[in-house]
Amino acid sequence: MEQIVKVGQFPPELQRCIDAEFTCLDPDVVMRSQELSSKIRAVVTRSSYRVPSELIQRLPALEIIATSGVGYDGIPLEETRSRGIAVTNTPGILDAAVCELGVGLMLAMLRQIPRADDYVRSGSWPSGAYPLTTSLNGMRIGIVGLGRIGQGIARRLEPFGVTIAYASGRQQAAPWRHIESVLALAAWADTLVLCCPGGESTRHLINTEVLDALADGWLVNMSRGSVVDERALCQALKVGSLRGAALDVYEDEPLIDSPLQRLENVVLSPHAGSATVEARSTMLRLTLDNLHAVLAGKPPLTPVI
Repeated sequence: MEQIVKVGQFPPELQRCIDAEFTCLDPDVVMRSQELSSKIRAVVTRSSYRVPSELIQRLPALEIIATSGVGYDGIPLEETRSRGIAVTNTPGILDAAVCELGVGLMLAMLRQIPRADDYVRSGSWPSGAYPLTTSLNGMRIGIVGLGRIGQGIARRLEPFGVTIAYASGRQQAAPWRHIESVLALAAWADTLVLCCPGGESTRHLINTEVLDALADGWLVNMSRGSVVDERALCQALKVGSLRGAALDVYEDEPLIDSPLQRLENVVLSPHAGSATVEARSTMLRLTLDNLHAVLAGKPPLTPVI
């Protein structure tokens, strides 16, 4: 059975699937052994992890890095490109799951579902009715990044009676209004939904200026934690210039002792956009198929580069 390096952790049921087809080695073990590092041809990972350049440099026979997920901002593409190393992801498969959670988080934020649940469980209901919340109907929704996820969320939101606009790299053949800049979109929108890629080009795209433009509005992040200046976000939520946020991703994961955890106007999700049995199983199957293809001398099925 071929030995590969595994970066990060997979749920036990998915790890068993990998173990049935490959022998996984820890990066630290491989880095300490010249004999092992000289033979490794593949790395498997998930999109929430970073593949260090120093690991790639120690693997002279490396042919493929396969990530189970859409994002690949944790993989040093300049390094892989210069070496001719294939990088693959799993596009399309997780779209429905991420879109479902995005809409769910938006509703949980606007209708305060987690806090209302706690209100009932804690026995507070007999003391009076729960405070009024905010309706999604009639809202102006600004979507940053109109790829598969952005379009999927937009289509799922339309039946709620919202008006949709988007900011993207370019105007697309879409039925929604295109607004040139993220800043202008934030000024127009009641709720801003982030669906753009991560990486240096979008790092802190949502900063103090954009949050000020979104004044008295709401933010949903289904993209990458790096897209939002978290310090600026916490300040806006704390002083109330932003009414609320729903987040599935963070600048540092897992979230530990963050001010976000102490704010009542935030709904927090543990980077679970694609975390359904159905989506993750299908994603892993494509990841393994990419590995098998490249290691057999065939083209990758879903190459990033």
